[in-house]
Amino acid sequence: MGHGVTRAGLVCATAFILTGCLSDMGGNGEGFVSRLMTTDHTKVGKPTHAEKVNAESVIIQGLTARRSALPDGSTFDQVATSVLAAYSRAAEAELRAARLRSEAASKNWLPKIGPSISLTSLSSVVANLVVDQVLFDNGRLKGERAFAIADVEVAAVSLAQDTNARVHSALGLYTDAVEAREKAALAQTALQDMGHFAWIMEERVKGGVSDLSEYNVMIQKLDEIKAENRANAEHAATSLAELNAMSIQPLDDLRGVPRFAVSPDAAQPLTVTLAEAEKTRAIAAAKVERASNLPGLSAGGTVGEEATFGLQVKSEKLLGLGTGASLEAIEAASEAAGRRVSQANEDANRTLRKLEGQIAAKQRQSDEAAQLTIKAKENLRVFRAQFDAGQRQVLDVVGVYEIYARQQQAEVTLKYEAVRMRLEMAELLGVLADGDAI
Repeated sequence: MGHGVTRAGLVCATAFILTGCLSDMGGNGEGFVSRLMTTDHTKVGKPTHAEKVNAESVIIQGLTARRSALPDGSTFDQVATSVLAAYSRAAEAELRAARLRSEAASKNWLPKIGPSISLTSLSSVVANLVVDQVLFDNGRLKGERAFAIADVEVAAVSLAQDTNARVHSALGLYTDAVEAREKAALAQTALQDMGHFAWIMEERVKGGVSDLSEYNVMIQKLDEIKAENRANAEHAATSLAELNAMSIQPLDDLRGVPRFAVSPDAAQPLTVTLAEAEKTRAIAAAKVERASNLPGLSAGGTVGEEATFGLQVKSEKLLGLGTGASLEAIEAASEAAGRRVSQANEDANRTLRKLEGQIAAKQRQSDEAAQLTIKAKENLRVFRAQFDAGQRQVLDVVGVYEIYARQQQAEVTLKYEAVRMRLEMAELLGVLADGDAI
């Protein structure tokens, strides 16, 4: 019995000594005193594992430093704040789970202890405590810790993507509603003006000056404007209803869109950031897989009635003729992850340059449309003056007015298309919400 206790003490003492040694090597025990004491010997709180990961991760620091491109207090900012307040944030639960897995993996260098119960005979049960401490594992445990941290980074990028996608969807619905409202207002004005022309035509038909067919043409034009007006009003109502379903409060009273600019160099595209995080995770997984194919060394034994202690050389997988090829395949997987980052960077740059060119083109077209609207309005003024002087027919003025009304609608369409492209670029860059708020 005394020999068993001696062996048990030796096992425990060795495990704790190894724990202390490996804590310096594993990155979890460094600077224990410095973490608790500052230079002036005042005590400070020990940082949590999540705080350490956030402070040491370049990717998470980059995500946190992102600033929203939406003007503070603007209608876009109010929409974003409202829809984020009602966000269920499923990706946040994934991030929390990844952080817990990372915290668990950060302690994988500690000795593992577990029970061992065996039935030696029909009347005797032997219970022992198994202690196992890894001494050399070809970097498997370190790779597991790196994989868990990279998993947190991937989850953090996914959360940023989901958040920006939600804001983009909400702002898209709001932009649709504002555009439909503006077009409905233009159609309502056109309906009133065309109604006046229809009244003139009706009076001319009664006086025998104009033919009834001309009056019927006017009625058809009025019906088309009414249908367009109803369609725009229904589109605005549908977009607002969908937006309110995403929001914590009704947003029907908001009006207009703010002017905002987005630079392609404002931040790294989230797709590239995600590819970099997945690359780090893939490399860590490859290191774990490689270490699993090679033998390692551990110390351990059992504590109890049948105490034992010793060193063990073990491997999760048996070596075979295909081991070399397996190791080469693992290295190839790491190289493939790096190439995916390059491809993601190329795709993101192509999309950004395309959007940059389209935004510039839409802005130019919108400015040209505004000038054409001014010219169409001037032509309409001239035709009205000529009509009042008896030099033009009603349908002549109506035709010019239709050109003016269509030009107004085209100007509105181009204006909001440019807004949507800016929002698309902002989503790609992940700047539709402040990173620290996410």
